[in-house]
Amino acid sequence: LAQSLFALFASSLAISLVFAIIPLCHNVVVLAVVMAVAGLAMGCIDTISNMQLVKIYQKDSAIFLQALHFFVGFGALLSPLIADPFLSDTNCILSNSTANASSNLPHIRKSLVPHHPGNLSHYDLPMKGMVVTRVSYAFWIMALINLPVPIAVFFLLYKERMGAGFHFFSLLSADELAMETRPTEKDDLSTTVQRPHAAEGHDDLFSCCQSKNFRGASYTYFAVHITGALVLFMTDGIVGEYSGFIYSYAVEEPLSVVHKVAGYLPSLFWGFITLGRLISIPVSYRMKPATMVFINVVGVLITFLLLLIFSYSVVFLFVGTASLGLFLSSTFPSMLAYTEDILQYKGCATTVLVTGAGIGEMVLQLLVGSIIHDQGSYSFLVCGMIFGGLAFTFYTFLLFFHRMYPKPSSDTDDASPDKPAVMDDTGQYQR
Repeated sequence: LAQSLFALFASSLAISLVFAIIPLCHNVVVLAVVMAVAGLAMGCIDTISNMQLVKIYQKDSAIFLQALHFFVGFGALLSPLIADPFLSDTNCILSNSTANASSNLPHIRKSLVPHHPGNLSHYDLPMKGMVVTRVSYAFWIMALINLPVPIAVFFLLYKERMGAGFHFFSLLSADELAMETRPTEKDDLSTTVQRPHAAEGHDDLFSCCQSKNFRGASYTYFAVHITGALVLFMTDGIVGEYSGFIYSYAVEEPLSVVHKVAGYLPSLFWGFITLGRLISIPVSYRMKPATMVFINVVGVLITFLLLLIFSYSVVFLFVGTASLGLFLSSTFPSMLAYTEDILQYKGCATTVLVTGAGIGEMVLQLLVGSIIHDQGSYSFLVCGMIFGGLAFTFYTFLLFFHRMYPKPSSDTDDASPDKPAVMDDTGQYQR
């Protein structure tokens, strides 16, 4: 826990520093390095926050994961609104001879749409002249907005006496932390129950990567990890490719949506993702994560099928975008809760699933972009249908491996990864 808090502190502080530095980068290589640091920091925050919620709340983690990812979507919806007042309506650099030419800029985006690249040589985009953008202020505002986060994490470190005396780089060992945080032993039963909690809560941050945890593991142990990661590879990949290419698809034929109207589609998509995650917080209290994931993947598949059938309808494009946002909204947190429930809340599955989701969001955007460039905009929906079908197929395999996975038993070896890690106050395994 101490290592996780320190990693969260360092990562969240790095994000504020990166946002403050970005406007000062006048070289594309320096900007690329700075953005890479931001990506690493965000990846650490994403993995650690999900993993610690699972380990702390265990069978109740579904509700907290839904709340966590609601704020992820809320941030994605809010940050463009913060930046919008500082964006220029024209080119960010204007010269006297090309001030009038800037009115052609909205048409440049259309000409850049894949499959119809066009010839941009007649557009004069000045590289020198008067700078008319104030976008730097947006980055500095975001850096200030984020600053309370590392301050709050630092306060947690101080409050728990994990960072006393700025002793971050020589943190207490797991045994010492367990001794400090162990409650008073009231009776033999409470001692038996609480000791596994102390040891489990303060595992090494990279304990799930140790080979000793895999000794004696059944093939279903690995199969659950792999199939869960593949489901999120597809669903998070759909989120990335849909939000990235829905504008380009809408402005192309046969829909030919007006550019300003098409610009609302990504906002609508993220808005309904945020709304869906908000709705999922109370729903996850009543519904099992496995059921929620099933509804999500089936809903995504049906929505893409209807989008293909009504591909000439602008109205249904908006309806389908909203529907897709709702179905994709709770897939990630529900899958995390479901997979960790199968594997008895070790936290290792969270790392694998978050990594699989991140790779999918990166790879599928590149793949879909190249396919649209070669095959045309209609292939955008076909790709989504294929990815939705694969997500449903992998989820079916996950259900099969769940049935095959060995049930927890009291005589399971302590070193085995199949052993349930935590018991509740009644001595029953948490499921």
